[in-house]
Amino acid sequence: MGRKRFRFDFWVLITIIVFTLFALFMVWPLAKLLISGFIDPSTGEWSLKNFQTFFGRKYYTNAIFHSLYISCTVTILTVILGTLMAYLTSTFDIKGRGFIQILVIFSMMSPSFIGAYSWVILLGRNGLVTNFFANLGISLPTIYGFHGIVLVLTLKLYSFIYFYVSGAIKKVDPSMLEASQSLGCSPARNVVKMLIPLVLPSLLAAALMVFMTSIADFGTAMLIGEGYRVLPVLVYRAFMGENGSNANFAAAIAFVMVALTACLYFLQKYIINKKSFKMRSVKTIQKRPIKGFKAVLAHIYVYGLALLSVLPQMTVIVTAFLKTKGSRFVRGFSLDSFRSAWKTILSTTRNTYLYGATAIVLIVLIAVFVAYLSVRKRNALTSLLDVVTVFPYIISGSILGIMLLLCFNTKPLILSGSAAIIIVAFIIRRLPHTLRSSVGVLYQISPSTEEAAISLGSSPQKAFFKVTFMLMVPGIATGAIMSWVTVINELSASLILYTGGTKTLSVAVYEQVSRGNYGAAAAIASILMLTTIISLAVFMKATGSKEYTM
Repeated sequence: MGRKRFRFDFWVLITIIVFTLFALFMVWPLAKLLISGFIDPSTGEWSLKNFQTFFGRKYYTNAIFHSLYISCTVTILTVILGTLMAYLTSTFDIKGRGFIQILVIFSMMSPSFIGAYSWVILLGRNGLVTNFFANLGISLPTIYGFHGIVLVLTLKLYSFIYFYVSGAIKKVDPSMLEASQSLGCSPARNVVKMLIPLVLPSLLAAALMVFMTSIADFGTAMLIGEGYRVLPVLVYRAFMGENGSNANFAAAIAFVMVALTACLYFLQKYIINKKSFKMRSVKTIQKRPIKGFKAVLAHIYVYGLALLSVLPQMTVIVTAFLKTKGSRFVRGFSLDSFRSAWKTILSTTRNTYLYGATAIVLIVLIAVFVAYLSVRKRNALTSLLDVVTVFPYIISGSILGIMLLLCFNTKPLILSGSAAIIIVAFIIRRLPHTLRSSVGVLYQISPSTEEAAISLGSSPQKAFFKVTFMLMVPGIATGAIMSWVTVINELSASLILYTGGTKTLSVAVYEQVSRGNYGAAAAIASILMLTTIISLAVFMKATGSKEYTM
């Protein structure tokens, strides 16, 4: 049998275009960043000086331990809190479950640095709660440092565990649990021995997402970390230092961080793949009534956690309407914070929507094409593309911003200071959400539907757009809304890439907090959260969904 002849068609062209874009905006910038870590800034020669400086000083090496300590602590706490909440709401008749989910979504959809800022308002040195108890002669623990970072990230990220585990519990065949109970297994033992192993793949996937998000988080540690140094903050300060940028040293720290996160990512992915299996269930677990003291405890836990996690958002909304005196909130309500920040709100809202909308359109197109190539057009190049799409998982926003500046700050392609470089950062950073959902839904679509359209005379590309793409739309929408919400809330990359004319809402909030203008920060942050809520409401209305699932 002769060799299969190479045919240049639409999908070959798409493969080349997509691979070129990834190579230009992801592979090359990352390679240049990592290589620059080995350059001595004083001589321009190859050297290990930057790494010797980093590993030779405890000031820097402690940041590795701090980052891992925070990520491990947050992951453990979120797994405990989120799994218990998912179990209670999925297996018992908890009143107001829809309202609880709205609260959890609300807490999840706003950026972590807003949570950090809100806790400063409440429990900071001059916080509302701090002052209240100080007047009673009671001194509260500080919100700054390790404990504050863990509090903020845990209350935000447990929602990932909750949604993933809730979705997994829905797929569990109740007959398996009933069979074990009929053999004498107690309800508690049934949960430990049967239910948890069945949902373990989803739990591990969610835990991986929590771990990678917390180790790459920049805004929380920057706002309330103070002396508790973590790797993303070190990278930012080395690159944007007050005494001048040390890009090569920042690149060396970034190299360490990328190597660390890559090893942890692939290790956890290996464990997840070893534990993964598929479940098919005709029936779903029926919610059992819960009464008495157990019902009281269950409702206190579920509502307490949901309300506590949404407290920062409520704080921002309320304080946006409080009167201010300098950096302090005083008695009485006013719209002064909105008036003082109105020009900033208008310009940054316009930028946020324009950049976000442009990015999300391109994210959807790229995700759909990459998903199709990965699932239906497997070859050496598309397999390599699969590896490249892992990069956004292991690159923090601050590192991505530095990567793009190093590559596109000189000829032949100057993008620094423009809206284009921020849009590129948005696309790279938030593509995985839409890509993952697109791949998932494509696996559920039989190739025979597309083949039938081709057999009736449609061209392959027309069959794809008219048949397969339309069938993919519901799955694409789920990932796209997550990409959109995280795009408009993006801070770490934007903070490095923005200029006066390309400032976004999240950057404006951070700027105002850094200056101590808490009233203006609250006003801008409330607009950002309103944007997030409207986006989610439009999504649910358009899809006819009553619940958000991941």
